[in-house]
Amino acid sequence: MKKVLVVGSLNVDYSIKTDKMPVVGETVLGKEYSLNPGGKGANCAYALGKLGGNVSMLGMVGNDENGKLLKDNLKSVNVKDCVKEIDTKTGVAFVTVDSNGDNSIIVISGSNTKVDKSFIDENIDLLKESDIIVMQLEIPIDTVLYTLKLAKELGKTTILDPAPGKADLPLELFKYVDVIKPNETEVMTLTGKDDIGNAARDLVEKGCKNVVVTLGGDGALYVTSDFMKKYDALDVEVVDTTAAGDSFTAALTLAISQDKTIEEGIEFASKVSAIVVTRAGAQGSIPSMDEVNNL
Repeated sequence: MKKVLVVGSLNVDYSIKTDKMPVVGETVLGKEYSLNPGGKGANCAYALGKLGGNVSMLGMVGNDENGKLLKDNLKSVNVKDCVKEIDTKTGVAFVTVDSNGDNSIIVISGSNTKVDKSFIDENIDLLKESDIIVMQLEIPIDTVLYTLKLAKELGKTTILDPAPGKADLPLELFKYVDVIKPNETEVMTLTGKDDIGNAARDLVEKGCKNVVVTLGGDGALYVTSDFMKKYDALDVEVVDTTAAGDSFTAALTLAISQDKTIEEGIEFASKVSAIVVTRAGAQGSIPSMDEVNNL
């Protein structure tokens, strides 16, 4: 099994359940709230670890209780801890989940903003020792670009989950990406296209070798320069979509680390994310490999 390095964010999620999302000027009553380990990078690393992957996590947390919670949680699923504690606050996210299981999220990045180029250089040996580098967009964009470029120079496989979606990413970034996995909103934000298929093709033209677009309950779309195929989602009762995208990326990465095809990875990732959305929370919703096999 190939070695995976996740370079990205670690947050603690304050999750709030409510019947409906408030609109501007509206106050709604929530049902309950909980404190959960999260952050797109940490979610991905945790899922990889719980599914049995050979994974390390590189990022930063604050020297506080939230940071300790995140590090301990990753260690509990055998993620190799390469997370640095610094004298600031750990990143947090405020997640509102409505009765349909849909969510809206506000992130305060905290320590994640300190993940800069010099920090990557300090940990260059981790990149050299890894086979696959996985990233998201919750750390500074110039760090993402620098790391992806460095990874390709070192001959590594690169996987990018472009979340949260941004419309002004450097064009150069895309040519360093082997697999990009946006959701249906993000792929249109990235390209300015209003058709998902055209948007996915545009990412291929920008330089991404493989584009996998997750479509929520409608499944996933896989596009390359000469290939397009849609995959159906499993029919499940949705409770909370938090971490569904992160776990899909993790499961796809795990399959690639086992030398499986991207098509096989999509089918496996669809099962993993189908379980995730039936449960509340971020990392707490991620299944074990036995649960996926039983599905």
